[in-house]
Amino acid sequence: MISLEILKKIKRIHIKSRRIADSMMTGKYRSAFKGVGMEFEEVREYVPGDEVRSIDWKVSARMGRPFVKLFKEERERIVMLLIDMSASNRFGSKGSLKLEKAAEIAAVLAFNAIRSGDKSGALLFTDKVEKYIQPKRGAGHIWMLLREIFSFEPEGKGTDISEALAYFARVCRKKSLAFLVSDFIAEKYDKELRHVARKHELISVMISDKSEYTLPESGVFLLRDLETGAISFADAGDRVFKNAFIEKRTKIKNDALAIMKSGNIDVIDVDTESDVSEKLENYFRKRERRFARLGGS
Repeated sequence: MISLEILKKIKRIHIKSRRIADSMMTGKYRSAFKGVGMEFEEVREYVPGDEVRSIDWKVSARMGRPFVKLFKEERERIVMLLIDMSASNRFGSKGSLKLEKAAEIAAVLAFNAIRSGDKSGALLFTDKVEKYIQPKRGAGHIWMLLREIFSFEPEGKGTDISEALAYFARVCRKKSLAFLVSDFIAEKYDKELRHVARKHELISVMISDKSEYTLPESGVFLLRDLETGAISFADAGDRVFKNAFIEKRTKIKNDALAIMKSGNIDVIDVDTESDVSEKLENYFRKRERRFARLGGS
């Protein structure tokens, strides 16, 4: 059974996300992701004005004159939401938990998908793949996704992004649009991340909480690792410890950002106090401008 409190959260996010998608985002979403899920149609001779990067160099070399590849946009795209359900995402100091923010982002993206005629699905993971939800359409499907995110009790507590990406690559053979929603407190996922990004359109959504980068000004307090359960006491007055703690946490995020940059993977950086509609709209707009500069994808 789902508690009344959780049902209220699901309903609130469902209504808010649908309103955001209906009022301002669907057009931006379509423009931002135009061309994702293209399939090869034919080649033809190059004519002035064609994109140089669309030239098929093998065919051109064989024929002795330039030819370009033509693609057509698939009528239906698959939008997959890879959502980190590890224990560290059940933390939040203000506003909402990281997992609640992830649910809100997932709902907005799923609503944009169905408004654009796409299917949306989800993969819930911790240190293993916990649940795979087949891509479908419809507002009822989004309600079900939210219910799963809030009510699902994962077996694992840790985070294995690499395993989640490998599973996604196995079940989604067709080129898909995938959003990896996580706090990225994990290790050794860079190789699988780049592998998936080569075939699919992969975008990372990095969830954080500002208090993860700070400690109290003074006093002795207890620190508990939500994923391992390890407990330790710390003295906030110890400047050496305090600086080391902040540097370690900051390094985790900076390392993740460096991995994304090296793999040419977009990042949407969201904290628990962020306005989701503003963050996503800014990203869609930025991506749309980039798409326009490149002349399509």
